[in-house]
Amino acid sequence: MTQRVSLSRAARLAGVTRAELQRRIRKGELTTFEGELDIADLLRVYPSVTFEKTGKLEQVERIKADAVPRSHDADTALPSPEVLVARIRSLGEALAQKAAQADAQGALLDELRQRVIDDAAPAGLVPWLDERRQAIDALSPEDGRAKLFAKDTFLRLMSASIKIIPSGHEFFVDGTESILEAAVRAGVRLGYGCASGNCGECKARVVSGEVSRIADHDYVLSEREKHMGYMLTCCNTAVTDVVLEASEARTTADLPEQDIRAQIRKLEAEGDDLLVVHVQTPRTHTLRFMAGQRALLTLENGAERELPIASCPCNGRNLQFSVRRGDDAFGAYLFERRPSREMVRVRGPAGHFVLDEDSTEPAVFIALGDGIAPIKSLIEHAISIDRIESFHLYWSVAQPDGHYHQRWCRALKETLDNFAFTPLVDAGTEDLLAMLRSDLAEPDALRYYVAGPTAAVNALTEALTAAGIPVARVSGEGLD
Repeated sequence: MTQRVSLSRAARLAGVTRAELQRRIRKGELTTFEGELDIADLLRVYPSVTFEKTGKLEQVERIKADAVPRSHDADTALPSPEVLVARIRSLGEALAQKAAQADAQGALLDELRQRVIDDAAPAGLVPWLDERRQAIDALSPEDGRAKLFAKDTFLRLMSASIKIIPSGHEFFVDGTESILEAAVRAGVRLGYGCASGNCGECKARVVSGEVSRIADHDYVLSEREKHMGYMLTCCNTAVTDVVLEASEARTTADLPEQDIRAQIRKLEAEGDDLLVVHVQTPRTHTLRFMAGQRALLTLENGAERELPIASCPCNGRNLQFSVRRGDDAFGAYLFERRPSREMVRVRGPAGHFVLDEDSTEPAVFIALGDGIAPIKSLIEHAISIDRIESFHLYWSVAQPDGHYHQRWCRALKETLDNFAFTPLVDAGTEDLLAMLRSDLAEPDALRYYVAGPTAAVNALTEALTAAGIPVARVSGEGLD
């Protein structure tokens, strides 16, 4: 019988990223069936299966761990003892069922052999059956399928898969995190409010699988809701693989307008006229936004400025902004006072410059000057959701020392073999077009994201479409 697994689970079993699997699917090396991969096909392409994390999967996880802090300091790699026991019990039941099925199939083979003999089947059929039965009985733990089954069993002890309907999005719950925390970390935008069990906004229905409550909540579910399988994702974790019926924000219009009292945690000077500002929201009121969007910051003196968010939405509690000195009260206050630990009001999100998450084609990101802020957010989110096949970042600045996120760019380039970075100085539209033609084999088959000064962004996006890039494949964001 054909055994298939989802792309997310196949990536974990093979020790590669989903983007790597998408690349092989596009090249015809792997074939999907309703979004799933055949185990035999997976073993053909990745014959060596080990318990260790290998290759790009480990690299991507390290990048995400460095770039995206966990939402709770108590998170660990291991689930709680209660959840671990429940998973062992569930896997024991599943393995017992598999063993019973194997015994029944063995008996069926014996019965088939006897019927073949009784019906005087053609010569050679009985020896063939005996040979195949002996081969099955002789399977060792080193057999590819046996190793894959063992690794899958181990991974199911350590984490559980969540599939959301109707979207079909899938992610894994690791360690002691709640379903909601895991969803946010994976870039899945489930609905939620307080994230602490008070508002009920994260309510979802368990269609199949088993969940376990890990925190008490004040919100009261009705008896009818309990009977239908509803629970709060912020207060439950997954014991087994789970299918959830839940609402998601699919477009910018689906996100609520939020008003949050946050705190400036740190200011990092990048030259004389640029600050990287780190803002932290309360644990119970994180900012829900899409990568590439903006937020309005209001300081304690009343000065305010709308800025693109330069961090990943997979951690809406820790926000990053790049602030130029400028000639307004907002810049003057930050540069003169350096108000670390002061309160700041965060309102948003705003803007429609977001990632096309349904597209898996290679993507080109072009940052002009401070356009690196929303571009950085897009790239971190793309790495988090692990769907885009490859990335190429072009960043043009006015001065040779203007690449203030150079360490971040270099870390991605050195760690990910599907990420390319080209630093540029004072590159105009024609320079960029010439470089794209030189670097990209099929430029009209890629996705383009351009951010920077409005006039320069408009000129470049118009030039791209004039060069034959479909309008639907080009997104631009002007910052002034």
